[in-house]
Amino acid sequence: MNIFGITGWKNSGKTTLTEKLVAELVQRGWKVSTVKHAHHDFDIDKPGADSFRHRQAGATEVAIVSGNRWALMHELRGEDEPPLESILSRLAPCDIVLVEGYKRESHRKIETRRLEAKDRTPLSAGDPNIVAIATDFAITDNSLPAFDLDDVKSIVDFIERTTGLVA
Repeated sequence: MNIFGITGWKNSGKTTLTEKLVAELVQRGWKVSTVKHAHHDFDIDKPGADSFRHRQAGATEVAIVSGNRWALMHELRGEDEPPLESILSRLAPCDIVLVEGYKRESHRKIETRRLEAKDRTPLSAGDPNIVAIATDFAITDNSLPAFDLDDVKSIVDFIERTTGLVA
């Protein structure tokens, strides 16, 4: 499984870049999956929905299935957050998985940096798995390939080469 990450501080452009990377990779003919790490309590279900009611009643897993899509929700109910490897093992086969967030994991990543980010401390200095930087401002550290945050085609070219999707 080809895995490539997009990491950075809050408001550094991770989600926007991930969305654009997915679109470009799909346009190039690749089957893409994504994993997004959330640092806060989130819910994809709405109070009153049947699936919400199932979870509220105590179900650990609830699958919602229709003719267009299916989803599986798993309530941790006091369990530890599963490691990335566990989540990746549940995905269907694809050409590449883009992983947004997961700053501390050991997969190859591109670091996003924006002037408007809450924190602009470079993550790459302490993470040898960061193999490139995408930024909206000039940087002085030239030890890694650096891309304009909006140069999606060049970033995808880099990801394809780095992951071995293309030679």
